[in-house]
Amino acid sequence: MVDLRGLEERILRNGRVEGHEIEVLRSALLTNGTFNLREADFLVELHKRVQQRTHAFEQFFYNSIKKYILADGRIGPEKSEWLRRMVLQDDKVEDEEREFLRQLKGEAAELSPEFDALFGECMKYPPEQRTSGG
Repeated sequence: MVDLRGLEERILRNGRVEGHEIEVLRSALLTNGTFNLREADFLVELHKRVQQRTHAFEQFFYNSIKKYILADGRIGPEKSEWLRRMVLQDDKVEDEEREFLRQLKGEAAELSPEFDALFGECMKYPPEQRTSGG
């Protein structure tokens, strides 16, 4: 069993998630091919705290979260609220988050009114103003 907190500490000291760390995260978090709430929360917290997000980590992050959100093909009120906290935690909507919501909307078999409201709200946010090399 992988010590996720230990891995998180190493990643945060380094400031970025390297390729082999993504593989360790993948094997630790996607043990049965699915993602549960605890694992999704862990990954969101890690994503928020990483200083330099590599393209590979961004892909892993959004693909993993998508597996959690679309596990049963629908986005109900509970997962919509969870997404709201994830996306709006910093009171801004990044371009990657907008694209992620578009993908979810296109791939979900069923969407709740709560998701539709979140989607509409996020699409109205002004474009992100990047100030770092993110």
